[in-house]
Amino acid sequence: MANILVVDDDRNIRRMLANALEAAGYQVFEASSAAQALTRLTAAPMVDLVLTDVRMEKMDGIRLLEQIKHTRPAMPVIIMTAFGSIAAAVEAMRLGAYDYLPKPFSAQQIRQTVARALEIQSLRQENRALRSRLERLSGSERFLASTPQTAALLDVAAQAAASDATVLLTGESGTGKSLLARHIHQLSPRNNGPFVSVACTTLSEHLLESELFGHVRGAFTGAIKDKPGRLEAAESGTVFLDEIGDLSLGLQAKLLRFLQEKTFERVGGSQTLQIDARIIAATNQDLEQLVKEKRLREDLYYRLNVIELRLPPLRERPAEIPILTASFVEAAAATHGKRMLELTPEAAAALAAYSWPGNVRELRNVIERALVLSRGDRITVNDLPDRILAAPQTAPSRNLTLEELERRHIEFVLEQAMTLEEAAEMLGINVATLWRKRRRYGME
Repeated sequence: MANILVVDDDRNIRRMLANALEAAGYQVFEASSAAQALTRLTAAPMVDLVLTDVRMEKMDGIRLLEQIKHTRPAMPVIIMTAFGSIAAAVEAMRLGAYDYLPKPFSAQQIRQTVARALEIQSLRQENRALRSRLERLSGSERFLASTPQTAALLDVAAQAAASDATVLLTGESGTGKSLLARHIHQLSPRNNGPFVSVACTTLSEHLLESELFGHVRGAFTGAIKDKPGRLEAAESGTVFLDEIGDLSLGLQAKLLRFLQEKTFERVGGSQTLQIDARIIAATNQDLEQLVKEKRLREDLYYRLNVIELRLPPLRERPAEIPILTASFVEAAAATHGKRMLELTPEAAAALAAYSWPGNVRELRNVIERALVLSRGDRITVNDLPDRILAAPQTAPSRNLTLEELERRHIEFVLEQAMTLEEAAEMLGINVATLWRKRRRYGME
């Protein structure tokens, strides 16, 4: 249980408070003055909460609160005030007190207030720990290589990262191409340089050209000064060109020159600039088809496609859904200051049975929504969007039993896997268990 420091110059009140809190299982320290309290806080850093009176000689509770917040700003402090001392209570709250208790109060009131303060403190500490853990996660840990298929992809990505070759990432929207691009950058010798991302779909041709290559003063209306582009900003680092298939033919020619010579001119400028930056491109389109349709330069395609990495859609790697789900629950809990919640078996089965047209991005958004809206101690099917539960042929109905959900999920995995061994690995069970479940559900 938590350690409480009770501060009051009245010995009888201190003992009454100590008895009430010790009866609830707390460890209680006592201080008869603010000065003694500060000494105890220095000597006993394990104190989790301070409960102090306002009126004390030499240094009152308000000044003690200020001192505590100066040295230990996260420490919850509860102020006890005499009846009618509203001004002191307001001042205490302004200075960061968790709450105030007007006298007289009961033992039950003090226990409830302390319990609430400690619970909020615990949530904040958990939140900080989660944020710290998320910040420490490397790119590979975030990408979660949980299946042989994804592990092999990351292995090739690591080999590509060691070189300066241009990398082309292909796959449906939401499969994690930008995450893999950053992962490659972090593994590369350029990891101390900048990682600059350019979305090729969000700007017009002329604005994108300026964004990428920069412009000089007077190049166009509104160009009131020279402006370097993203390529210059990425000196000694990496440029990630997202949705490269949407580049206009004019910009394709300029990009091709940069890939060949590492040189370019700003829009409206004549000075040739040389920049050392690596290119990683991504697309959700069929670039070979774009070449056939004369919408993509063939020479640019081969310059981009030195090393191609295809990110499979989430429906082709269902074994990753539970692992990704756990990661997204953790991230959403840290972002929104919520408790970590587990999924009910029905909710997990519903996620496994859905086809995920939006891939990993859609799963992340669904989990964040479910965690925020959940009112229970677990995420249930009622916390999931209707499309997850009602999608035809893929998502389960609310009326299906858990056994039917499991049968559908096993059927889906068996269709994706090449062997029983691979299917068992994707399901997280051994082959013998899978064999028994196949026989049980008549899948032999």
